[in-house]
Amino acid sequence: MIDIYNMLFSEYGPQSWWPGDGPLDVVIGAILTQNTSWSNVEKAILNLKYSDLWSLDSIHNINQDKLAGVIRPSGYFNQKAQKLKAFAEHVCVRYEGDLENFLSLELPTLREELLSIYGVGPETADDILVYAASKCSFIVDVYTKRILGRIGVIEAKQGVRYEVYQKLIQDQLPHDLQLYNEFHALLDYHAKYTCKKIPSCTDCLLLDVCDSGQVWIGEGNDKTIIHY
Repeated sequence: MIDIYNMLFSEYGPQSWWPGDGPLDVVIGAILTQNTSWSNVEKAILNLKYSDLWSLDSIHNINQDKLAGVIRPSGYFNQKAQKLKAFAEHVCVRYEGDLENFLSLELPTLREELLSIYGVGPETADDILVYAASKCSFIVDVYTKRILGRIGVIEAKQGVRYEVYQKLIQDQLPHDLQLYNEFHALLDYHAKYTCKKIPSCTDCLLLDVCDSGQVWIGEGNDKTIIHY
């Protein structure tokens, strides 16, 4: 696994994620980016700031329908308004609105609490853990599953639990926050531009270690692997 990281890092360099400014940016961004592009999230974030809703307290107190209207550019805005309010309520009620205090919990406790909040699944929880709380918990997204499945690190199929992917990755990597941060970002970059749904296998720097790529190239194909 570390060899894959080294190849990606050598090719693409540091990614400097998260694309936000501080823990609150990360939390709100992690919820709003579910099922949408970051460009749409940026529009919703600007709306929140212009509407003076850039605090958990203000989100907690605003009417949910009004909040949904503000974040409309993010898509699924009614659901996401409910999720933002659920997160804000959790921190405001249990931690007097002190996000830093909440994020200072030990990793297992914090992850459990995050997962107890409506709208926070494993991927969103780990986004918050890594990029807002600076804790080591590898983020597994659709791009990670795609690349690891094609390489042959784990069988690529629907129904494999998030925790299976995460444990497999963490067991093979040093327990290092910066490494987790960069590796996740590098996998996303590679999946977006090379290991796409219809990939460019002949251009892939991981071709020599990729089971699927070797098979398809050997059969005379270079853009025919489609899953995830």
